[in-house]
Amino acid sequence: MNRGSWKIRIFIGLAIVAFAFIKKCNNTEQNEYTGRSQHITMSPDQEIAIGLQSMPQIQQQHGGLYPDERLQAYVDQVGRKLVQNSIARETPYKYDFHLLADDRTINAFALPGGQCFITYALFKQLNEEQLAGVLGHEIGHVIGRHSAERIAASEFWRTATMGATVGAGDIGNVVGSIGQNTLLKNGRGDELESDELGVLFMIQSGYNPNEMIEVMKILKAAAGPNRVPEFQSTHPDPENRIQKIKEAIAKYQGQS
Repeated sequence: MNRGSWKIRIFIGLAIVAFAFIKKCNNTEQNEYTGRSQHITMSPDQEIAIGLQSMPQIQQQHGGLYPDERLQAYVDQVGRKLVQNSIARETPYKYDFHLLADDRTINAFALPGGQCFITYALFKQLNEEQLAGVLGHEIGHVIGRHSAERIAASEFWRTATMGATVGAGDIGNVVGSIGQNTLLKNGRGDELESDELGVLFMIQSGYNPNEMIEVMKILKAAAGPNRVPEFQSTHPDPENRIQKIKEAIAKYQGQS
């Protein structure tokens, strides 16, 4: 490659990276429900559409819905109580709560836009207040727009990596690695934010927030000495979460 071609390549690479950063700055907004500034590239309606589109595949991966309409209604009732008594009712999202048939995977998660799930493996270990803690946590993910934030971050790093690769070859791999680490760190922060929101929603709905601590103990016990449940694998250590939950309880108790 001659000197002129090399300069052109560097220029194009820097232009792509600059475009990625400008786009990120232009798409930064404040979450009106949490007050946190976020890089978001989609509307709430798009989040809802993505969640609904992804739902059938998610259900299939976990053996479908648990075949008991009474328990499905119970999970939905607890979830809706949390929504109706919290700021969640003011959001544009369409909340639905689903009990999955999977009796081996201890997990709970939320898709963007309001579709929330819990596996039977976790559900069967919880009382109502503990279930409220788990579902409140998942509602927190929706309100926090965590999935939309991760999607935007992924798009940003994909563009930045392309620019760095064009401009400097192997440096692109470094940028890509930074992107992955950032997403992991943000994910852990998301969990702590959702724990705090879950505590607030429990208190506002008349549930004992200390039961969220019991959920953490259940997750820790389920892990055993070697195995890590999926619910815990990408989350902060339960002991760290317990301390933050205690701080949230002290912060919000008496404010309901």
